Amino acid sequence: MHPQQKAELVKVTVFLVLAAGIGGLFGQSLLFLVLTLLAYTIYQLRNTFRLHNWLLGQSEEPPHAQGYWGEIFNEIFLVEKGKRKNRRRLKKVLSRFQEAAEVLPYGTIILTKSNDIDWVNQSACTMLGIDAEKDVGQRIYNLIRHPKFQKYLTEKNYSKSIILPRPMYPEHQLEIQIVPFGSNQKLILCRDVTHIAQLEAMRSRFISNVSHELRSPLTVIKGYVEMLTDNDADQTLSGYQRKVTDNMSDQVSRMDRLVEDLLTLTKLETESVKPSEEADVASMLAAIRDNAEVFGKDKHQKITLETDDQLQLIGDNDELTSLFSNLVNNAVRYTPDNGEISIRWYEQNDQAVFSVTDTGPGIEREHIGHLTERFYRVDSDRSRETGGTGLGLSIVKHVLDRHDGKLDITSTPGKGSTFICRFSPQRVVKK
Repeated sequence: MHPQQKAELVKVTVFLVLAAGIGGLFGQSLLFLVLTLLAYTIYQLRNTFRLHNWLLGQSEEPPHAQGYWGEIFNEIFLVEKGKRKNRRRLKKVLSRFQEAAEVLPYGTIILTKSNDIDWVNQSACTMLGIDAEKDVGQRIYNLIRHPKFQKYLTEKNYSKSIILPRPMYPEHQLEIQIVPFGSNQKLILCRDVTHIAQLEAMRSRFISNVSHELRSPLTVIKGYVEMLTDNDADQTLSGYQRKVTDNMSDQVSRMDRLVEDLLTLTKLETESVKPSEEADVASMLAAIRDNAEVFGKDKHQKITLETDDQLQLIGDNDELTSLFSNLVNNAVRYTPDNGEISIRWYEQNDQAVFSVTDTGPGIEREHIGHLTERFYRVDSDRSRETGGTGLGLSIVKHVLDRHDGKLDITSTPGKGSTFICRFSPQRVVKK
């Protein structure tokens, strides 16, 4: 028990004993005890009312009192003083945050756990057509009604951002990202990415136009080179001339593959409709394996294929063929003579999985994260020697994105690499 509490009990006991003693002198001990208890009760009620009035905010300073009540007032005053100090500090922090968020070029919205708007900055009001005064407290999906946003909000998978047309200005594009924080609260960040989308469209059109324009002269050059290297013409060429024409043929073929890859990549980037036909992957892989054996016939590699014939995939046959061919052909290119390549198509955890494992030179860890970038090469000289364009894995990444897939790469330098494509259960079909 606190010393002040003991002192208060002692004080009450002394008063009661004195009241009983004085009352005994007059033969009214009980009456004096009752009067003393009544006076003590009135004193306690008076201090209770003073405490209540103080807590209601009628005064900042605590009421003046002696003894136990003085201790109570002082303790509450110290607690409230600390709370007021924390509130002032938090108010300053919140004010600084709001001032900073107001000048950000990004739209910022804070949602409660029930998806009501708790706070919004001016940029978000401008981009999304929100009224900061009227719409605070409204459900966010009553204000942003686009089906893509509704799905994004309810599915709770916020690892990626989404692109939406700007309200009232559909030619503008907004990138929206939801970031969970605190106690089931959410932060919505949005920015206008119209200029980025326009630059991407210009880049795609430029690559597509250039690639198409290159096809005609390449076809002509390829035809003349084939004329020079046919059997009759080849007999009239000297050794040096034959070497030159062979080199020309190789470079024209490489340019032809590069143009085809650029056109394929442009098509994948610009087509928005996701493929939805049923693909017989097992038969597809059997044909790809046969082509790979022809492609690498001079290297005497051992190529094994293991497939689940009952496992099919919802997708585009041409795109999937490009995906699997790129990975298998890469394995053939970089696996040395007499090496081994293992191709598998199987089901795992309700997902469809495609894997290619080779016994090639392997890849250092710092390169793995960059392999799907356009024209990225671990070893430029080796890529040119093997005829690679540097676009194969970029095509793989785009096809996987369009088929709800994910690419995992594991590699040990000097031992080989494994490329694994995992497709979501929604894409899997069992015969």
